[in-house]
Amino acid sequence: MSNINRRDLLSLAAAAGAVMALGPATKALAADEKKKILFFTRSAGFPHPVVTRKKPDELAYAEKVLTDFAGKAGFEVTCSKDGTLFTPEKLAEFDAVAFYTTGDETKTGPDKTPPMPKEGKEALFNFIQSGKGYIGFHCASDTFHSPNYGKKLGDQMKMSKDSDAGEDVRDPYIKMVGGEFITHQSQQKATMKVADKKFPGFENLDDFNFAEEWYSLANFSDDLHVLLIQDTDSMKEKGESAYKRNPYPATWAKPYGKGRVFYTNMGHREDVWTNPKFQQVVLAGLAWITGKTSADIAPNVKTVVDVVTFPAAK
Repeated sequence: MSNINRRDLLSLAAAAGAVMALGPATKALAADEKKKILFFTRSAGFPHPVVTRKKPDELAYAEKVLTDFAGKAGFEVTCSKDGTLFTPEKLAEFDAVAFYTTGDETKTGPDKTPPMPKEGKEALFNFIQSGKGYIGFHCASDTFHSPNYGKKLGDQMKMSKDSDAGEDVRDPYIKMVGGEFITHQSQQKATMKVADKKFPGFENLDDFNFAEEWYSLANFSDDLHVLLIQDTDSMKEKGESAYKRNPYPATWAKPYGKGRVFYTNMGHREDVWTNPKFQQVVLAGLAWITGKTSADIAPNVKTVVDVVTFPAAK
């Protein structure tokens, strides 16, 4: 058996496990009309290997895996690096967008793919606010950074919820997502602590642990419904400055106008994309942002973690 075939079989097995983990809810998803997801993987900044295509017309690793396991759960995934899709007319073809992106998507990036038009960012906001969905993976929080990213805002990761957050100068995109990438250090094993087992698809999800490139996040909105918490006490390299901090939100759900936003800091490594726990989290997110499931997403960020927050986007 070739390495490629073996990896494909592992991916299929993991997808099947994630679908089974969702139980009856997944059967209902598959029976419904397929929801259409635009998986946008354009890199205006650092191009992550899992979304880097060997050939322009050949899907990248994460694109293949998401198309596979989400397709089995009743979603139709269209993968693209074409920023010109971000117009009201073209976005109207989809029920939700999934972002695995970096940098300012209105500018030319290292992959030389078409950027968003200057109105594309506003088209994205209007699309979600109208009642559609958004799911961000990993570096989606490393996209459209705030003006003084890496300076004053970077200090937020060390502040507690009782601190003075100061002036809110976050980029509107970061306000929509609900948090911002600050830094990362060593890839290592860490525990994700489940904050809400009542969220649809999380009912049988227990705390889990695997290796990943863990993003250290900050600049959180106060309307986050935290689903997974980064347990920094579990990190052997907590001595590194990126992780020498209190536990913080790692996966969450939040409203945005009439729309639904879901973000997870996971998704850097290939083996994470085929991990049944990760796929279970993603499928739960996709189901919720497309309205296939409903959930109580009352803000809990101020009670389950000790982090500074800013007011939610209006």
